[in-house]
Amino acid sequence: MSHGVHAVQHEVEHQLEHEEHGGGALGGHDSRNRKIALVISVLALCLAFSETLGKSAQTAALNYQIEASNLWNFFQAKNIRRTATLIAADVAKIEVATTTDEARKAALTKQLETWTKTAERYRSEPEADHGKGEGTAELSRRAQEMAHDRDLALNKYHYFEFASAALQIGIVLASAAVITSMVILVWLAGGLGVLGLAFMGMALFFPDVHLFAGAH
Repeated sequence: MSHGVHAVQHEVEHQLEHEEHGGGALGGHDSRNRKIALVISVLALCLAFSETLGKSAQTAALNYQIEASNLWNFFQAKNIRRTATLIAADVAKIEVATTTDEARKAALTKQLETWTKTAERYRSEPEADHGKGEGTAELSRRAQEMAHDRDLALNKYHYFEFASAALQIGIVLASAAVITSMVILVWLAGGLGVLGLAFMGMALFFPDVHLFAGAH
């Protein structure tokens, strides 16, 4: 929670304490302020959930990004080795076609078969890494899946950020209502609280929906 919100809440607590020690002459006013304080407490609770879930989504996005980068690096290394193997195999094919030495031709043919199998294994190795696959085809797919999960987590994080902003503004407005006695501020705070909950709902249940194209 921001320092500004803390400062406003501190002022509200001071105001409520002052009214409590001031006696019961303003009983109705005091009762209304206590209801507003309850609204503030509910908004603060929602804000705590939003900020906690937002931090969790941010951490998840970072972990997915690291994993995606590692997979792409592994993909590049495998692809380079596969390309080098294919080049060697192509050179061997030329030598097999041009050499007249039968012994050398037989050796090259055997080596060519080995390089061809190795290149194919570099392209697809579905049984490696406990069935996840470590060929270039599998690594590319896994990296794309991690990138998708990263984008999903980032979208969640942005929704929680918008929710936190709405809830913090709502807390400030509700707190200001205690000090100024402007009831309309309470209604505005309630509206922002509903908006914050809506953003939290989007993050939890519809994280794949992108309402803000420029957020990423």
